Amino acid sequence: MPEKIFLIDTTRCTACRGCQVACKQWNKLPGTKTHNWGSHQNPADLSFDTFKLVRFSEVVLEGRLSWYFFSDQCRHCVDPPCKEAADAYVSGAVIVDEGTGAVIFTEKTRELYESAFEDVRETCPYDIPRRDPVTGLVSKCTMCIDRVQNGLVPACVKACPTGAMNFGGRDEIMALAGKRLGLLKKKGCDKARLLDDDVRVVYLVADDPVLYHRFAAAPNHVGITRKLALRKLFRPASGLIAGMADRGGIERSGMVD
Repeated sequence: MPEKIFLIDTTRCTACRGCQVACKQWNKLPGTKTHNWGSHQNPADLSFDTFKLVRFSEVVLEGRLSWYFFSDQCRHCVDPPCKEAADAYVSGAVIVDEGTGAVIFTEKTRELYESAFEDVRETCPYDIPRRDPVTGLVSKCTMCIDRVQNGLVPACVKACPTGAMNFGGRDEIMALAGKRLGLLKKKGCDKARLLDDDVRVVYLVADDPVLYHRFAAAPNHVGITRKLALRKLFRPASGLIAGMADRGGIERSGMVD
C-alpha cells in the first residue's frame, strides 16, 4: 500500500465540524463535557478523547473581524519526533505503520512515566499528544488506520461536505494541493501557502498560519532537545530514576541526618 496523506484546505472549511463529529463516532469516543468559554470552538482544546478539533480564531485586521477555521489533528510526521522521544523510555510505545505511514500510539504508552510523557509531548511541534489521567493511555488521531487498511478513507474525510478534507497517495494529493494553491494565487491571494510537507497532513492556508493556530506550522527547529538526547544516551538509568521520582519512590534508606 502506498503512503497516504491528507490535504486540509482551510479555504473550503466552513467549520461545520462534520469531521470532528465523524471522528468521535467512528472511534467510539465520548462527548466532551464543556461549557461556554467565550468562543464557538467547542471543546476548548484537544484531549485524550478528542482527536480532531475545528479551531475558531477571531482576528481583527484593519478594523474588520475575520474568522479563521483550522481543523486540527496529528500530522503523522514522516520522521516523528514523538517516536524518537518515546523510544528513549519505552520501545514500541509509538510506532509507524509501514503500509500507510500512520503514526500510532500503542498500549505501551501506559508504561511512560509522567515526566516521560511530558518529554514526548514537548517534542511534538504541533502539541498533539494527550494522556488519559485515569488509564495513563496516550492517544491522538490514528488516521483511521482500520478504515484505510480496508480501502476506505478516514471518517473525517468521508464526512466533509465541501472538499476541505482530502486523502490519498502522496503524489496525487500533492498535485491537488499545488493546483488549489495556484488557483488561490491567480485570485490574488498572495499569502496563500502550503504548510509543512515533511508530514502526512498538509494544510493549505490563505494567510499567516499563526492567525489560524499557534501550532499550525512547526517552528524552525524540530526534534529532541539536549535533555532528551542525554536521557536517550543513558536510557536505562534515566528511566529508572524518572519513574522513581514520579512515584515518590526515592528513599534515603540507611542514612542518618
